[in-house]
Amino acid sequence: MRPSRTWLLTAVAAAACLLIGLLGYRLLLDNNLAHERRLATQRLDAFALSLDATLNRHESLPGLLALEPSLAALLRDPGNQQRVAAANAYLEAAQQGAAVAATYLIDADGNTLAASNWRQPRSFVGHNYAFRPYFSDAIAHGLGRFYGVGVTTGEPGYFLAAPVREQERILGVVVLKVGLESMEQAMAGSGDTLLLADADGIVFLSSERRLRYRTLAPLPAAITARLAETRQYGNQSIVPLADRAVPLDATTPLRLALPDEQPREHLLVTRPVGNLGWQVVQLGRPDEARAAAFSGAMALAFAAAFAVGVAAHLRHRRRRRDELKRIYSELEQRIAERTADLTDKIAALQRTEAILHETRDAAVQAGKLAVLGQLSAGISHELNQPLAALQTFADNATALLARGRHGEVAENLEMISALIERTGRIVRQLKTFARKEAATPQAVTIATAIEHALMLVEPRRRDTGARISVSQDDPALLVVAEAGRLEQVLVNLLLNGLDAMHGQPAPQLEILAGRDGRNVRISIRDHGTGIADEVRSHLFEPFYTTKSASEGLGLGLAISLTIVESYGGTLRTHNAADGGAVFVLTLPAAGEPHAAPDA
Repeated sequence: MRPSRTWLLTAVAAAACLLIGLLGYRLLLDNNLAHERRLATQRLDAFALSLDATLNRHESLPGLLALEPSLAALLRDPGNQQRVAAANAYLEAAQQGAAVAATYLIDADGNTLAASNWRQPRSFVGHNYAFRPYFSDAIAHGLGRFYGVGVTTGEPGYFLAAPVREQERILGVVVLKVGLESMEQAMAGSGDTLLLADADGIVFLSSERRLRYRTLAPLPAAITARLAETRQYGNQSIVPLADRAVPLDATTPLRLALPDEQPREHLLVTRPVGNLGWQVVQLGRPDEARAAAFSGAMALAFAAAFAVGVAAHLRHRRRRRDELKRIYSELEQRIAERTADLTDKIAALQRTEAILHETRDAAVQAGKLAVLGQLSAGISHELNQPLAALQTFADNATALLARGRHGEVAENLEMISALIERTGRIVRQLKTFARKEAATPQAVTIATAIEHALMLVEPRRRDTGARISVSQDDPALLVVAEAGRLEQVLVNLLLNGLDAMHGQPAPQLEILAGRDGRNVRISIRDHGTGIADEVRSHLFEPFYTTKSASEGLGLGLAISLTIVESYGGTLRTHNAADGGAVFVLTLPAAGEPHAAPDA
């Protein structure tokens, strides 16, 4: 394909993907804004229901209070102090019982005769409220409703008023003031920007206090004059949010400049509430809707680009199929050749590994026999002693039997039996140690292995005059090993320790065994001269030894290391701080999952 045609097709595909993204953004934005409106409408419905319930809960209370005889009696005789006290007490009890802000009684001229706050410095008593709309509405229509800032206390509230009648004559008005602080707290806790505006568009409650006493449109002069006359919002300055009326029925985001903010778009959702033409307004932020629409549009554009790419790839793939078949055929031939070569190498490696295992087992067995060779003189002495004693006791038994001293004959026979048992135990241990074992690791008791190793080196210990101490955290400790090979390692380490102290006046060898996490650690320490640094670096090398040729070939430690590592353990050495060498043997504990031994 020519380069110019390729570039043309690429440009057309990019333009198509961009167009799909733009159309998708428009559709997704409209859908997201509609969804935000539905959610906002549901939240406003819940808030409106709660506000209606709060307002309606007290609607009938002023009429009930007006039925109290003490109030009518005071209106008939306003100068009677006893009736003033009775009315004040009644209104105070009613205010506390109904949990409202205040209750008070106004005569037909608008003067307050009694109030629930009569004890307080800013009491309503003595003030004239004839200019308030709730007073005139109660007299004219039987029920007055009004929201405004109190001219006496400066605290806003919702006022409900009902006339006090005597037959058909209106004596005065009883008023109930309800605080709406709980509703404003609920608005603030909603997480949204909520406004409650009166019929003139003035915001008197808001989730943000800075938006209080703002108007959704510039106020006409007539409304401004009425507000001044009724003093509905006291001395508050009513500032518009916009230089023209905010359309509450707008379906698209509007650009508004809220106090202390730069102009930005807001999504308006409104709902009527109450009986006074109030509107609850939510100022939503369309940012999330735009971001979600943009993300979705990007996804659509990328999906379209991906589809175009897949189509181009499939087209290219068809052209490359024949070439790939040829390459695969060549690769299969090369793989077959390489596999045959690797098969031969693997077979050779397996043969070499089998030879290595046989050589290692032979070296281990040779190491056992070498140890027995080193111990042969001591073992021979160990066997000669009981054999000589057997001869002596047998001769004595014959002589004593001839003399009829049967009791002493029995004692000699018991000594002979004990010597035979001792000799048999030594021979059995030698047979067990020298036997060639199959490589089948299993649970081995540390205490038994140490005991058998000590029995084998006993002639050498007596020869050196050494004292061997054994300390075990738990005599029942088990490791994964083979009994004979573990004993071979211990014998090698014990012999090395005894040889290191040869010629000392009071040689001492210490064996410590205990748990170390998931492993078992055995340390064997002598009190010799220690190991030189240049020797320690070659200590586990085959045929390296500091002894004469007649004393050893230098295979004991190398074989011991091979045995220990075959069980997943370690064998290390270091010099003690106060002299002597320490060999540390670490093996996995039986019954534990295999873990790398600690250094």
